[in-house]
Order: sequence, then C-alpha cells, then structure tokens
Amino acid sequence: QVQLVESGGGLVQAGDSLRVSCAFSGRTSSNYAMGWFRQAPGKEREFVAAITWNGGTTHYADSVKGRFTISKDNAKNTVYLQMNSLKPEDTAVYYCAASPYQSGLGRHLLYTYWGQGTQVTVSS
Repeated sequence: QVQLVESGGGLVQAGDSLRVSCAFSGRTSSNYAMGWFRQAPGKEREFVAAITWNGGTTHYADSVKGRFTISKDNAKNTVYLQMNSLKPEDTAVYYCAASPYQSGLGRHLLYTYWGQGTQVTVSS
C-alpha cells in the first residue's frame, strides 16, 4: 500500500510559477514511478508528467514541455512538479499517482495509487 498526499496548490496569476509536492509513504514506495495528472472542470483527466523510480527518465505532455519540471527525492519521499510560465489553461486539480511500471507512464490506467488532488488556479 502506498499513500500519497499532495500540497502546494493555490491561486496565481498568468506567468507566475508554482511548485506542488506529493509526499509518498508505504513499504517499497520509493520503487514506484510517479506521475502527475490534472483534471479541469468538465474535462477528462489528462497526463502532465512522470518520472521513473530512480529519477532517471522523465516524460511530459506536449502542453507543458519546457515549462514544467518533475523531480523525485527518494530520501525525502517526495515528488515535485515545478510549474513555470503558468497559463489560465493550466487551471485544474492536480493529482499525484504511483505506478509499479516504468514505461508507458502517460496512461492513467497503469497507476495503482492516487492522491486526493490539489487545486491550481491561474488567473489571466
């Protein structure tokens, strides 16, 4: 069992930066790949970014590539999503998720554990 708790969401203006965090716990939790997904009102949940268990490989959605950075600190049991140059269309609930797989990480069905989500709102 892996527990995930997101934090760091909030209200920012377009062009600002924000970092959201996800604390994970549970036996062998550091062996999981981690991903960030988001869901805006009336839209389906979409992939944002993912990182393999050792942080060696990262993946990004085209919509955030070059603006967002995912990182994982196994010593602190935390995964981060640094978001720069935020846009109003980035507004969504951001979810952290853990997957026992190390490839195909853009697919939400490969994630076993999910956090409760944190709201990110970007005003224009």
